Amino acid sequence: MSRPNFGIPKGLLVTLKNIIRHPVTVQYPDERLVISRRARGTDIIWNKNTCIACRACERACPTKAISIDVSRGEDKKLKVDRFQIDFGTCIACGLCVESCPVEDALYMSYSYERAVYRREDLISSDDELLPGEGKQPSGYAHPEVEKTLTLQTLLLDKDREDSQ
Repeated sequence: MSRPNFGIPKGLLVTLKNIIRHPVTVQYPDERLVISRRARGTDIIWNKNTCIACRACERACPTKAISIDVSRGEDKKLKVDRFQIDFGTCIACGLCVESCPVEDALYMSYSYERAVYRREDLISSDDELLPGEGKQPSGYAHPEVEKTLTLQTLLLDKDREDSQ
């Protein structure tokens, strides 16, 4: 004996439920959602004052996007002459941040917009990587920063706010 096939009615029922639902689209770039506090952004923030020039981040990078030139200073300590990252090859894995022995020398940023017209503009070095205006560190690998960031806005929560 054959069993009846309810596949088509089930599919139509799912379609009907979604036709009457309010859309959950956000009109980017006019409207933006707050991303997860631990999101790995498309930028790296480097703290020049706390960096000890150990080159652990350079060794940990699987794509070799980080290059560091180091020299000895007058006090025989290592100092960074050039810190450069090619964000065209960076995969934002965060291994550089995790491998850094100094707690606040490297951060993944909280930004996720990095569109440029020329590939050369994706190479950042020294002062471009320093913390500054518009560069907010992410909570990735830094729980103390995560506590200070706002909660993520989800599209489902947004629908509930609109209906109230």
